[in-house]
Amino acid sequence: MGNTGKKKSNGSASGRRVVAARKSPWATLRPGPGNYSALSPIVFLPRAAEIFPERVAVIDGERRITYREFFERARRLASALQRKGIRRGDVVSAMLPNLPPMLEAHYGVPMLGAVLNTINTRLDADSVAYILEHSGARALLTDRMFAAVVDPALKKLQRRILVIEIDAQYEAFLKTGNAEFAWSLPGAETDPIALNYTSGTTGRPKGVVYHHRGTFLEAAGNIMAWAMPARPVYLWTLPMFHCNGWCFPWSVTAMGGTHVCLRAVEPKRIFELIVEHGVTHMCGAPTVLAMLIGASEADQRKFPHPVHIQTGGSPPPAKVIKSMEELGFQVLHIYGMTELQGPSTFCAPQEAWKDFSLENRTNQMARQGVRYPVVEGHIVADPKSCKPVPKDGKTVGEILVRGNTVMLGYLKDAKATAEAFAGGWMHTGDLAVWHPTNYVEIKDRKKDIIISGGENISSVEVEIALYKHPATQKYVLRERAKAL
Repeated sequence: MGNTGKKKSNGSASGRRVVAARKSPWATLRPGPGNYSALSPIVFLPRAAEIFPERVAVIDGERRITYREFFERARRLASALQRKGIRRGDVVSAMLPNLPPMLEAHYGVPMLGAVLNTINTRLDADSVAYILEHSGARALLTDRMFAAVVDPALKKLQRRILVIEIDAQYEAFLKTGNAEFAWSLPGAETDPIALNYTSGTTGRPKGVVYHHRGTFLEAAGNIMAWAMPARPVYLWTLPMFHCNGWCFPWSVTAMGGTHVCLRAVEPKRIFELIVEHGVTHMCGAPTVLAMLIGASEADQRKFPHPVHIQTGGSPPPAKVIKSMEELGFQVLHIYGMTELQGPSTFCAPQEAWKDFSLENRTNQMARQGVRYPVVEGHIVADPKSCKPVPKDGKTVGEILVRGNTVMLGYLKDAKATAEAFAGGWMHTGDLAVWHPTNYVEIKDRKKDIIISGGENISSVEVEIALYKHPATQKYVLRERAKAL
C-alpha cells in the first residue's frame, strides 16, 4: 500500500542514487606551529636551564657547572663550530673521556644541526682513521691522552679536518662562540643526530645512524623503565662513546639531574664519588660490577642509600647480583645494542620475586626481560619467516625489534641495512627463548654458537656454568677486572 509502482528519480541519467561523500569531522584538524614540534632530546637542556639555572648540572673534580652555564657552553660550542664552517648535516667526531666537553657535544653539535660521532677510545689508529674517513668527519674533539692513536690516524686521512684538543684548546675555542647562539630544532625529527660505529668484530665497523625522534624516545624510555626520579645524581661509569652513553646524557638532563664525570673506571674512586656526591644511578658492563665486587675492603665504602645500577652485555650471574646487593647496589639487567640506540628491554622486577629463594630470584633478574615502554615491537621469532616462536622457554629464535628507537640504518651500506630490516623487523643476531611470562632470555649470538659433536652449545650457558663453579668464580672476576 502506498506504492504506486513509480520509481523516484534522483536526477541522474542512470537513475541510481547519488550519495554525497561523507566529510570526516577530523579532516580539518592538522598539526601546526601551536601543537607540533619535532621531537629532539636537545630540548631537555634549555628547559633545565630555564627552570634550574643555578642547580649544579655537571661535577668534574672540584669544578661545578650550573645548568645556566651548561646551556651557554653548549651554545658557544655550536656557534664556534659554525664559525669554522661546520654546517647542518656535517659530522663532528669526538674521542673523549667522560668529561664536560663530551656532555656539551651531545647538545652543542645537534643544536647546530650537525651529527655527533662518538668514537670508542679503545680503538687502534687504523680503526679511528677508517671511522673519520668513512663518516666524512669535518671536525674532531679529542684529548691528548689519546694522541698515540689520534695522531697517526689523522696522518692516514686523505684530507685535513678541524681538530680541537680539549685539554689545550677547548676553552679558548668556546670563547670564540656566541652564548646566545640561535639554535634550532631539526627540519624533520627523523634527521640524523648521531653516528655510532659497531665493534667491527666480523669486518669493518658499520656506521649506525640515530635520529632525533629515536633518541628523544629512548631518553624518555630510560626514565620510564628505571623509574628515574627528579634530580638524580648520575655517575658516568659507562663510556659516553658507547651508544651515546645509552642516551643518558639526555635522560639525566631531562630530569634536572647532576652528571658526575669520571675520566677512568677505578673502583676506589667510584666508591668515593658515590659517598661524596650521593650518587643514585650509574650504568656499566658486568666487568664494572666485577671490579666493584673485587675491590679491597679498604677501597669499598658504605653508603646510606641504595645505588641503582644498570648492566648489560651478558647475564649477571646470581653470585654477582647477590654480591652487589650486599654492597648496597640495586641491579637492573637490560639488553640492547648499537642499532637499538641503547637499552631495548629490561628485566622489570615483579612483586612476587621477593618471596623467591635468592637463586630463583637472581635467575629471574638475569633474564633480558620485556620491552621498553617506548619500543613498539619485540619478539623472538624464526629469522626467515619472522613468525614468533612459542612462549615455552625452550624454543630458540632470534630477537627481532621494531619501532621508533631502532636506527635509521647503516651509513653508505644499503645492502647491510636491507638485510638488517628483512621482513620489516630489525634483526639483532641474538638467539633467545621466550618464556610464558613474556620475558626474553638470550642463549647466544648466532656467531658465537659452539658446535660440538653435532650439537649446538650456548657460550652464554658455558659462561654461567663457570661463574657458578666455586673454583672459578674468583678467577673469572679477577681476570675480567684486569681486562677493563
